[in-house]
Amino acid sequence: MGKSVVNAGHDDADVIVVGAGPAGSSAAYHCASAGLDVLLLDKASFPRDKICGDGLTPRAVKELVAMGVPLRESDGWIRNKGLRVVGGGHRLELPWPELSSYPSYGLARTRMSLDHALVEHARAAGAKLLERTNVTGPVLDERTGRVVGVTARPVDDDGRRSGDEITYRAPVVIAADGVSARLATGLGLAKRDDRPMGVAVRTYFRTPRDQDPWMESHLELWDGAPGRSNLMPGYGWIFSLGDGTANVGLGSVSSTAAATKVDYKDLFGKWMANAPAEWEFTPDNQIGPVRGAALPMGFNRGPLYGRGLMLAGDSAGMVSPFNGEGIAYGLQAGRFAADAVVQAASRGSAAGRERALGTYATRMKDDLGGYYTLGRYFVKIIEHPQIMRLCTRYGLPRPLLMRFTLKLLSDCYEPRGGDVVDRVISGLTKIVPAA
Repeated sequence: MGKSVVNAGHDDADVIVVGAGPAGSSAAYHCASAGLDVLLLDKASFPRDKICGDGLTPRAVKELVAMGVPLRESDGWIRNKGLRVVGGGHRLELPWPELSSYPSYGLARTRMSLDHALVEHARAAGAKLLERTNVTGPVLDERTGRVVGVTARPVDDDGRRSGDEITYRAPVVIAADGVSARLATGLGLAKRDDRPMGVAVRTYFRTPRDQDPWMESHLELWDGAPGRSNLMPGYGWIFSLGDGTANVGLGSVSSTAAATKVDYKDLFGKWMANAPAEWEFTPDNQIGPVRGAALPMGFNRGPLYGRGLMLAGDSAGMVSPFNGEGIAYGLQAGRFAADAVVQAASRGSAAGRERALGTYATRMKDDLGGYYTLGRYFVKIIEHPQIMRLCTRYGLPRPLLMRFTLKLLSDCYEPRGGDVVDRVISGLTKIVPAA
């Protein structure tokens, strides 16, 4: 699998990772920590911005801890104690559950800062980072059709070509190249139209509540006074960042990949016109424009491994249909992918290496397939604002139901054992067909 086994003397690395977001940096870190030669390629230079809510659930925190990432407040992290849910005339504060599998706190940090910290963590572990390197496609073995590398060209800070195309070779490539999924599409791996697709927009505001210890979620968006105006599609969030600002955004999800006709920036403006006054979300306090991004969900592209190529993060549609969370699953995918690559490196035959690499897809599907299937059912129910209104009005006042909902939406439950809520969720994920 490594240089001494496959294409000895011709490879540039043991593994090439394309994209240095959370999934790519996680994969690069874990591979490098195990002693592999890692080439990490990204078209941008760091630090760089990404459209995101900037909030991390306890599941994501667990992955950061597993990577040994320092989580000190002085490094830019702010901890949160749970979810504040607003909707249906109710306002509830739901603490993160106390579990053995996950920490009982979440985090927030801007993606510009988070991704920079993660890529530097991977580089410190030994990964070689090439910035401003735009990967243009896969390199295939003429005899087997297997991916044996990538082609790339250097670009400047504006993304313009600044040099000749280069070929990089490795026995396995991890595609963590985001929503565009250029490597996957280069192999003809199209996204599935029967998987949910989300859209999110966000901006930043200066606010006196930048130290708020709760991640706030608005389950209803009104274009005027709540209850006396039109209910708009989607949900909103307010995540305090501890630096004088908050990330404020809204998202919406469809049960299919059909393009939406909603003007989300207009929607955002109407919501902000009626936002809680104590946050001071005024035009004068807004920092930067409202920007949007697609959220590919529920394993909307696959296979997760085949012909020497692994898909991780958004390139495989690993965003949760329940909450729009993608960072936790990208970090997890990077760790699982690295485990498979490291094991394959020790195998003495091509067949043995393929079996080891194939464990990546199996582990991801076993862990998340049933959960994502439940998420598809969930989206079909809540994509209609009227149904969401009924759920919030009559569901929020019921503590047991809300405890169930929090664990389900945040994917923070004990997979084995735990209380009755944990056992119900775990059982549901096992009886539905895997995504």
